[in-house]
Amino acid sequence: MVRWVALILIVLLIALQMKLWHGNGGVREVETLRAAVKKQGEDNDKLQQRNQALGADVDDLKHGEQAVEARARAELGLIKPGETFYQVVEKPGANQAPAPAASTGGR
Repeated sequence: MVRWVALILIVLLIALQMKLWHGNGGVREVETLRAAVKKQGEDNDKLQQRNQALGADVDDLKHGEQAVEARARAELGLIKPGETFYQVVEKPGANQAPAPAASTGGR
């Protein structure tokens, strides 16, 4: 009788261990979810920093004339009255290194 009880308890222990390690909601799944939560937290931090930078940019554009002027100069080519505009045009291929001589590979 005692042997049967011990055998049933051992089988039950093995079944519970299998569920703990390999079953739904087991240790592997918990570790996978923890890693996903950590990665999502890092992504959220990056996006939070980006949002703060964009918010500061929006605030500058709403309240500061210098930011609007700088953006207009950079993106739209704003030139104030009395300023002289100079455009530097480089010759095509002026900054390129000469092409190496082709090798035929023959002897």
